[in-house]
Order: sequence, then structure tokens, then C-alpha cells
Amino acid sequence: MKIKAAVVNTKGGPFVFEEIDLADPKDDELLVKVVASGICHTDEFGRQGGINQKFPAVFGHEGAGIIEKVGSEVKNFQVGDHVVFSYGYCGNCAACRSGKPFYCDHYNEINFGGTAADGKSRLSKNGEDIAMFFAQSSFATHSVINNRSAIKVDKDVNLEIAAPLGCGIQTGAGTITNIIKSSINSTIAVFGMGAVGLSAIMAANMEHCKEIIAIGGNSKSLELAKELGATHTINRKEVDDIVKSIHEIVPGGVDYCIDTSGFGPMIEKAIKASSFNGSIFVLGSSGIIDSFNIGEDILMNMRTLRGTCEGECIAQVYIPEIIRMYKEGRFPIDKIITVYDFEDIEQAFKDSHDGKVIKPVIRISK
Repeated sequence: MKIKAAVVNTKGGPFVFEEIDLADPKDDELLVKVVASGICHTDEFGRQGGINQKFPAVFGHEGAGIIEKVGSEVKNFQVGDHVVFSYGYCGNCAACRSGKPFYCDHYNEINFGGTAADGKSRLSKNGEDIAMFFAQSSFATHSVINNRSAIKVDKDVNLEIAAPLGCGIQTGAGTITNIIKSSINSTIAVFGMGAVGLSAIMAANMEHCKEIIAIGGNSKSLELAKELGATHTINRKEVDDIVKSIHEIVPGGVDYCIDTSGFGPMIEKAIKASSFNGSIFVLGSSGIIDSFNIGEDILMNMRTLRGTCEGECIAQVYIPEIIRMYKEGRFPIDKIITVYDFEDIEQAFKDSHDGKVIKPVIRISK
């Protein structure tokens, strides 16, 4: 079928609206009319050629929409269901079979390889393949996705609010609730006040953590962090020594540091701001740390530095939980979202980059 998509034809190039071809769903897939899609830093990372991105490509990996067709083997969905999209995984490797699809052996090739899980793209133009992204490519009027990547939501849920739950928001919140499993006495510092960082702040507040320190460079985002539950804020543009400031708030350092900035010098500060036997979680696409000393910074302080994926969320379980908490007023994700029309996608990316908005969502159809 013919669809409208925001295509990026070259590395770093602009979004160009084009009519392209979308293949019919296979036996285990869904055809979904996309209503909305979140915009994530990872989309821009791909647009700039990250992880050997292929071009031309259609990005978008936080889609939500309404099912229009189901494959013959699909049992849990039907036409008319409202769904949120999340990450792709194979369903067959040891990690998937042990209930850890977020660490699927084929995660990178499925989500960043430009194809669906079977190694073939569902997108093309004039017979030439167009690369997919996260096996969904939600910056388009329609997507074909594997039913494993779909999460059914109630029809009263605003899909513009639900769309960004499939990646960034579950990553930040899930790191707190699934991995750290924080307690009421936990102390946490979050570096970077974008959607991932603020989602971690909301989750830490929901868990009633003792000290929640928000570190960022945007005064409005820091004000919002305070509203969402941060007990302290540090503006990196106004403080000479971030590590010292954190140690003044929590003598000895915090139990957990979460970096969402993906900026090497900030990750170094996160390491040094953590306590003896503390843990540091890197959630952003990371830069180089120039003065990293494993012996002093990690071993002698018995710290743990680790990466993680998707907040270790099984999306089919976690996203309905976030929606439930949102409805109860305990997880106010609407406060970080700004909605743009599809045609304004370039402006949405620019406003996000400039720090004018936290979580842009594009409205693709009604």
C-alpha cells in the first residue's frame, strides 16, 4: 500500500515527505494506522548515522495507533485495537526465552539494522528498499510491526500521551523500578533533564526515595523536576563543582547515579558523585571519558558502572502499569509532552535540540 512518510535520504539530511510503499503484514505482524509518535534522541542519533545507519530511512520508534489488519497467526489482537509500539526482539534466543527480551541477542540488528526481524524491510520506493528503524518506522501514516512489539491499551487512552511510553519514558522509569528497585532510604542523582531523566525523577518520587537530585542546564526543566519530585536541583551552568555539590547534599555520595546525557565529562562526574559501593547507570549514547581511572574510580571504591536497555522493561507488562499510574495521577507524563503536527516534525526536532520542549510528540492522524 502507498503511505506518506518522513524520509531521511542522506546522513544528517532533512525530513522529506514522500509517498512510499509499505508491504502487507506477514503472518505474525500487524498493519497499524499511526496516530502519534514520540520523538527521541535516538532518532536523531540514527539520522546522524549512528550505529552504521543505512539510508534512505524512515525513523520513529515510539509509535501508537489503531490496528487495520492482522496476520493469520496473530491471536491476541484484532482490527480496531489501540496499540503502543515498543522495541523489537527475536523471541527465540536464550535471553528472550528466559524472559529478558530487552537483552535479545539480536537487539541491535533488529532495531538498528534497517529491517524487520526476518532481515527484510517492509518499506520501499520504486522497488528499492528504505531502511526501517526499531522494526517499526513510526514517522509515517502506517506501520507494519511484529505483534511481539505491540502493547494493547484501552481505547479511552490518549494515544498522543501513550506513544512515547514505548522507549524513553519506560527506560528512565524502569531503571528506577526494575533495576535499582529503590527503597524509601535510597539516594539518587539523575544527570540530564530530558524525557528519560524526568521519567526517572517521577519514578523515584513514586518510590518515595529519600534524596532525589536533578542535574541539568535548563532552568525550566529543573523547575519541572522539582515539581515532579526532585528534592534538590543543580544547574550545571551555575555550579563550578557538581560532584562537591552532590556530596554536600548527601555526604559520601549517592547510592545511585543515572546519566541520561550521553556526555563523557558528565558521566565522569556521575561516577565520582556516587558513594562507596554505589552504582552508576549509563542510559544515553555515551561519549569518551578522558580521565577515567578504573582502579581509583571503580575498584577501590567498589562501584558498579553499567549500561542497560529499555529499563529492563517487558513492555507488555510495564506500559499498562505506567498508564494506570498516569490515570491515578501518580505519573504525570503529560507535563513533559508537547504535541506537534506531522508537517512540523523538523521544528519539533529543533525545539527539542534547543531545549524549548522536553518530549515532542508528532500527531500523524486523528
